[in-house]
Parts: sequence; C-alpha cells; structure tokens
Amino acid sequence: MTRTVPAEWSTHKAMWVGFPSHESLWEENLGPAQAEVAAVAKALAGLGGEQVRLLVDGEAAQAGAEQLIDGFPNIDIVAGRFGDVWLRDTGPIFLGPGEAAAFKFNGWGGKYILEGDEEVAALIAGGASLTRHDFVLEGGALDHDGRGTALTTRACLTNPNRNRGWRDDDAEQALATALGVRKVLWLDHGLMNDHTDGHVDNLARFVAPGIVACPAAYGQDDPNAAVYDAAARALAGFTDADGQGLEVVRIPSPGRCMSPNHRVIPASHMNFIIANEAVVAPIYDARAGAWAVEALEVLFPRHKVVGLPSRALITGGGSFHCISVHEPA
Repeated sequence: MTRTVPAEWSTHKAMWVGFPSHESLWEENLGPAQAEVAAVAKALAGLGGEQVRLLVDGEAAQAGAEQLIDGFPNIDIVAGRFGDVWLRDTGPIFLGPGEAAAFKFNGWGGKYILEGDEEVAALIAGGASLTRHDFVLEGGALDHDGRGTALTTRACLTNPNRNRGWRDDDAEQALATALGVRKVLWLDHGLMNDHTDGHVDNLARFVAPGIVACPAAYGQDDPNAAVYDAAARALAGFTDADGQGLEVVRIPSPGRCMSPNHRVIPASHMNFIIANEAVVAPIYDARAGAWAVEALEVLFPRHKVVGLPSRALITGGGSFHCISVHEPA
C-alpha cells in the first residue's frame, strides 16, 4: 500500500509549536500571545504526553520563552528562523517516521510574504528524508484519516491564488503523488474572514476512522451558520477511501467573535491539537467553550480534553492547530 499521511491521533515522536517572536507582527498582542502559546506547550508536554519542540526566532523571543516555560519538563526551546508561528502551513507534512514532504508556500495566496517561511520545513524535518514538491500547499488546508482520505475546501485548494488553473482532478492527482491520498472529500467554503481562504482545520476534522466533527452554530447571529450546515450535509453524503460512509458529529462553535475593530474573526473550536494523551482546544467564549470541551470528551474518551484561551493568538489569524506540527513516532 502507498505510504500516506498518518492520522493525527497516531503516536507522535514530538510536537513542534511556533512561539510568537516578532514584535512587528504582533505589536501589543505579542506578550499575551506568547503567554497563550506557552500554556499550550505546557498542556501538550504535561497532560498531552508530548515531547514539545518550541520554535523561537531571536534572542528576545528565546528569553521570553525561557521565562514563561521556566524549566517545564519535556519542552525543548529550539532556536530557528521563521516568518511567523503558523508552522502547520509553512512546515513539512510527515508521512511517517523519517519521511516528510515540503511544498511551496506563497503567503496564503500572496497575502503575507515573510522572510524565513521557506526555511521552516527543512528545519522541522531535521534528519528526515524531505521530498520537495513544486506546487503550493499548506498543511492546514488538509485533514487526514490515516487511511488515505483527505478533507479539504475548494475555496482554498483550487483557489487560483495558489496553483493557477487547478481543478479538482489536478489537486487530487497532486495529493495522490505527494501524500498518498486515495480520495479527496471536497467541501466548498471555509469560515468568514479567514485569510487562508478557508482552511479545513477550522471547519471539519477527522476524530477517528469514519468519524468527522464539524461545528454547529452557537447563537442566532453566528456568521458561519450556513457554512457549518452545508459542510455537515456534504459530509453526511460522503464515503471514505474504503467506500464507508461517515458519521458526522456537531460541536458548538464559539459563535460570533469580533476583533477590537469590530470585524468578525475566524474563531473555531475545530482548531484543536490531538496530542498523544490529550486534546488541546482553543476557547473564545466561556459557555460555548465548555460545551465544546464536553463534546470533545465524548469523541476522545481516552484523552484528557483541555480548553485554553486563544483570544490573543487569533488576532494573528489562527490558533492552536495552526501553530503546531506533529512528528510521527
């Protein structure tokens, strides 16, 4: 059988996490974002049973990370150059121990071009065999069941600002060659105001073979209610690479979340990290977050589910899954 991307719930050798390091990108949110990421790293290394590799860029960032981590076990602070913390998109996609793939990165369709982002994949891959592919792809654009089925959105993957002229079959062929994907399940749209053009890791995630979680609207003014319902209907009609139907589980969304300048932000409980022994989920509203944690506890009975604030981190456009890369054991 062709090698394919392991499911995120498979055992990890390490979990890479990006630490906010550039004041020019974060401004007044740098300190709060660093504190949120340090809390995530500690949850992963503690309850999550992970060996965390916290990637920092620059002496000031390293000093800040060392102060916040304060010798917490199983966290290695790794110095390296990167554009920003979104390692899920700039880093490699592992196909197994010692084997990884890297892709072109164009700043989510030319929106944010930062020096250092092209270097991150090789840094994280380390001694693994790294195969580079000549097309644009971000890791957050895909979610995998470990058996050759991948979820994605057309709004992102076939957007002409990535690979001009791509149709569904072009993308499917590229993913089959690079990542061993046997079947692509296509959703249409992502969240409102998501600068990634609709990464699927904010919308729908495999939580076990044949089981997919996606949000249910929270509150009457949830701006993504129609997107959530359309995704759930589509998922219910899909079959995976083995021809089996999917079970769809709805998890409360955070509802309408606004930035300080009164703009809807793409906050999502779907941006959780599945660690070896825990699931770490971003929280934006206390009540909706508590319900989301309860729902995730049902889906992950063998994991501890931890909800942590992500209000500062989301100002940069992403959350916990976006800043992490899991390295298989």
